[in-house]
Amino acid sequence: MSAPRYAVVVPTVGRSTLPRVLRPLLDAPSGDAPEEIVVADDRPPERTGGLPGTDHPRVRVLRTGGGGPAAARQAGWHACRSEWIAFLDDDVAPPDDWPERLCADLTALPAEVGASQGRITVPRPEGRGPTDAERATLALEGARWITADMAFRRSVLEEVGGFDTRFPRAYREDTDLALRVEDAGYTLVRGERECVHPLRGGGRWASLAAQRGNADNALMNRLHGRGWRARVGEGPGGLRGHAVTTAALAGA
Repeated sequence: MSAPRYAVVVPTVGRSTLPRVLRPLLDAPSGDAPEEIVVADDRPPERTGGLPGTDHPRVRVLRTGGGGPAAARQAGWHACRSEWIAFLDDDVAPPDDWPERLCADLTALPAEVGASQGRITVPRPEGRGPTDAERATLALEGARWITADMAFRRSVLEEVGGFDTRFPRAYREDTDLALRVEDAGYTLVRGERECVHPLRGGGRWASLAAQRGNADNALMNRLHGRGWRARVGEGPGGLRGHAVTTAALAGA
């Protein structure tokens, strides 16, 4: 059975970890390598200069002007033509065999499966217990349908319209997309591939992140009704979403 045809889209704000994300994609053997690698450069327009790790003929860079991760991912997959579109965050650490394991996850999936999520692991702090903010980041390990490592059929993205760019932050845009994919009659599954996500503390902007996230939660209520949290396995406290927002602002 032939390997699936896939592209990888990496939205970035210029983190120094970007080369670590791209290395396994560029080093993969031809049978497992992505057909396309697109880096969506979402730095503000005034930030110029090259991005680390992108000076390679197989990497295509798009400037998306600081519109946020949903807009960056949207531009990225629109620029691809592969059967599957895999999204990776610019701060995860995929292992060297990630392309091979992605192909194994996608091969022979039935047509009703619209997306496959990778497994996320977060390192524990050494010699101490985690802080409250770090516990929130650790909760990403059990979170459903986060786009830190998520692959969608391109045809499904086309059918549901892809990411909703009204979500300006790394917060709820992935949950919204997953629910719309389910509403269209598709299932989402967990694969066996893994990526490491950095452990992040809240920093002094944690409360601001939570406040900004309230607007995104309100938009989710309008779009999906108040029962959407239960559909993604999230309790009323919003721990998973707070972790994503805090990690995004702390690392910006």
